[in-house]
Amino acid sequence: MRRKTIVGNWKMNGTHESLDEARAIASVAREYPGVDVAICPPFTLITAMATACPSMTIGGQDCHGAASGAFTGSVSAEMLRDAGASLVILGHSERREALGETSAIVQYKAMAALSAGLDVILCVGESLAVREGGRATDHVTQQVLQSLPDMAGHGHARLIIAYEPIWAIGTGRTAGLGDIAEMHGAIRRALGDAGRDVAILYGGSVNGDNAGAIMALDDVDGALVGGASLTADKFAPIITAAA
Repeated sequence: MRRKTIVGNWKMNGTHESLDEARAIASVAREYPGVDVAICPPFTLITAMATACPSMTIGGQDCHGAASGAFTGSVSAEMLRDAGASLVILGHSERREALGETSAIVQYKAMAALSAGLDVILCVGESLAVREGGRATDHVTQQVLQSLPDMAGHGHARLIIAYEPIWAIGTGRTAGLGDIAEMHGAIRRALGDAGRDVAILYGGSVNGDNAGAIMALDDVDGALVGGASLTADKFAPIITAAA
């Protein structure tokens, strides 16, 4: 059975002063052992947060596809593991849209992450123009298929898919429950037999008010949460809803 998974993406937020919030979130997470809870802070906080919150999964927000080399400003999957991370977010819309990352690049990074022993949260999603053009499902399922890494030979490393309608990230808007259910079902079908075991998270302005209804949908296995994950007060109700 797929476990509910709640992941906080802190994006470019947080300093060492934020570790108290992380400790508070970890305390809440310990109350719900049936829910997998993770935080992906900025690179600068990974080691400190992994030390401060040993009971909680800590992840990175991106990695390079190469193990090492002349890539100024980049961080490899091996470096994430060394810092204390056990998973990584890849293909987030903010990187696809703003930095021009293609699905081929995302796949390259995902293979590197799996090789380093990291779980991978693979993000896919459509813009408002794509949705209004009636191409949302085809667009998203093609992103999934073109970004998928080969899982063979990677032991216990997990692949998680996060569906994030781009137009609902940080805007306060969420997709309708019917739209979410339809897209998650399409993604699971696109994954074939493996889809039965892959967790599919919803990411798009999830908060304590809407989390329960969203995660009650059959093919929604949790949430990738942005702004609401920065404080325990806002993140705790989402964890509770998952439980």
